Amino acid sequence: MASIQKRVSKDGKTTYRVQVRLKGHAPEIATFARSSDAKEWGQKIERDIKEKRHFGVSKKHTFSELVKEFEPYAKDKQRLDYWADVFGPDSLDTITRERIAKQRDKLLSEDVQTFATPATGNPELDAKRPKAKRSGPTVNRYLAAISVALTYATKELGWLKENPCLMVSKPSENKGRVRFLSDDERVALLAACKPHKQLYLAVLLSLSTGARQAEIMTLRYGQINFERRTISLTKTKNGEFRTLPLVGEAFTLLQEQSKVRNLADDRVFPPKARAKKADCIDLHRPWVEALKTANITDFHWHDLRHTAASYLVMSGVSLVEVAAILGHKTLNMVSRYSHLADDHIVTTGEKLAKRLGI
Repeated sequence: MASIQKRVSKDGKTTYRVQVRLKGHAPEIATFARSSDAKEWGQKIERDIKEKRHFGVSKKHTFSELVKEFEPYAKDKQRLDYWADVFGPDSLDTITRERIAKQRDKLLSEDVQTFATPATGNPELDAKRPKAKRSGPTVNRYLAAISVALTYATKELGWLKENPCLMVSKPSENKGRVRFLSDDERVALLAACKPHKQLYLAVLLSLSTGARQAEIMTLRYGQINFERRTISLTKTKNGEFRTLPLVGEAFTLLQEQSKVRNLADDRVFPPKARAKKADCIDLHRPWVEALKTANITDFHWHDLRHTAASYLVMSGVSLVEVAAILGHKTLNMVSRYSHLADDHIVTTGEKLAKRLGI
């Protein structure tokens, strides 16, 4: 309720102090020279608060408070923590599109751990390779992390009138890297991985399912249905349920491993005994050694996913079906493989011409 107090100063000047107090909201206070102005302001503030249209509260809450409220719903906590380090103690009303845009530019200008050019094999030349800059799509993921939090502050908490991040222009999304194994490279890589049992199984699963590395390495036996030959993913990058095929040698090896596994641990790739706090076994070193043995350069684990997608497209599987298998919500992410479907498109066209009799 709004309460108005009439005050008279020592010099005889009259003012009206109005205070609006509603349960669950911080008090709003203002002073006016006229009683009518005080009454009108009090009614407006009270009405706006009830209708969740009052945003003076943005001055009373910091970004850190927003992160605390939003964190249980956040899907990208790592990047949200980044913004908490940048804007943490600042009140929400000071987080403007200009400040977010400035931070966007800073992200784009920073070096990352990877190199701008592939290794040459020459130690002296490789030592001088420049670091790559953070890519536009990666920066967009950072912007998405803060935007979804500010949207929560706007729609759910009523702490902001609008999300300033929506007015910040985003770097262009390129089609992304497409590096996949040739037939010879695939044969060489699998041969190099075979001596390491866990690495070989992980690579086979990645190639035959197109799943992300984290989805493979965090697999548990409860997700596997050996009768139906499927793997169920409940915790995916986009939050949606997905089913993977379990076929070929990957099925055989996984079934054999399940018969001799430690029943007290249902992880498919449990860490070694000395790495008790790890979620899964560390395959980085044997993976790097396998690539070196197979003489394969400029290739990352994620490229196994590209390999699976590329082979599917070249086998005549439609981009819509590939998107479903990989777990993409739109065709944008799989459009990078469209050029690989040329032969299939020609074959389809020939079928159409034959049906039309032309």
